Amino acid sequence: MECITTVNNNGIEEQHSDNINAANENNKDRLIEQERRILSGMRPSGKLHLGHLHGVLNTWKSLQQEYRCFFFVADWHALTTNYDYPQAIPEFIDDMTLDWLSIGIDPDISTIFVQSHIKEHAELNLIFSMITPVSWLERNPTYKEQQEELRQKDLATHGFLGYPVLQAADILIYKANKVPVGVDQLPHLELTREIARRFNYLYGETFPIPEPLLAQTPKVPGIDGRKMSKSYGNAIFISDSEEEVVRKVSEMITDTERKRKNDPGDPEKRCIAFNLHKLYIDKDRLCEIVEDCKGAKIGCVQCKRELADAINSFLTPIRERRREIEASKGTIKDILIKGRDVAREFSEATINEVKSALWGV
Repeated sequence: MECITTVNNNGIEEQHSDNINAANENNKDRLIEQERRILSGMRPSGKLHLGHLHGVLNTWKSLQQEYRCFFFVADWHALTTNYDYPQAIPEFIDDMTLDWLSIGIDPDISTIFVQSHIKEHAELNLIFSMITPVSWLERNPTYKEQQEELRQKDLATHGFLGYPVLQAADILIYKANKVPVGVDQLPHLELTREIARRFNYLYGETFPIPEPLLAQTPKVPGIDGRKMSKSYGNAIFISDSEEEVVRKVSEMITDTERKRKNDPGDPEKRCIAFNLHKLYIDKDRLCEIVEDCKGAKIGCVQCKRELADAINSFLTPIRERRREIEASKGTIKDILIKGRDVAREFSEATINEVKSALWGV
């Protein structure tokens, strides 16, 4: 190992090894890693469907090849709307994690963990709640929208009003500087950015200001034409069997103005099933389907059968991977424990830095 001799202010020779250079390189690597850190999560509120797959999970799958990713099961967030029946959440946690793994979220390169297993999320949420004005929360556009959408539930709770603060804690405890979001979620992230700025202003530069990583998410229609959603009862789930997929696709509404097979159709304007075709069938075949439908050469039953076959072909490797994971006893538990331990290292370091900034020690 090469050593360098220098003289300090007292004229005493000191030996500095190239460990200094190595330490500097390590610091640089840590900064680079922090600059490429992603945080995202999902609430365990039931089975995941094709909308989740194309809207979120495919994005995660690609991001984990480029970023240091933290993906968490947001079980505390699930309590904001399901506080009256929390007993179902543990089962949903395992089922959702299984879906993540089966579509290719890799625990060897991404950190997968459960939110409530990391107490620092709650601790930072409490600290942030002390500095977040209530007016910031009340102007959150999603607050009133969800209250209107879920009128059957009593959402006049402190937890529901303040869930964006917990969301900020989730992001900032790992000092994530990139957050994958859709356009409709930008107001949530902006509140996180405001909280980070306010903390930095009050107590000194501690948190990065996270930037949105806008994801191009296709609108996935349910079998009734509305946005695919568990609450609408119109979803095709990632875990559905081949038979269930065939049954659900057969129930889809097609061209309502096409009464008989011999009538010409217009799939691009009037067929709900055609919007799913775009996700699973190549462009050349799509053009053929349009021409055949307009020329009354193909019927809706045959067309939907082809769609069901395409979806099942897409889901076959996912189903096989799911069966392999289910057959490996303890796999999910072990992955979540491993993720917890990794996440805890980051969260503990951040909360210690926060406390130092707060108390000045």
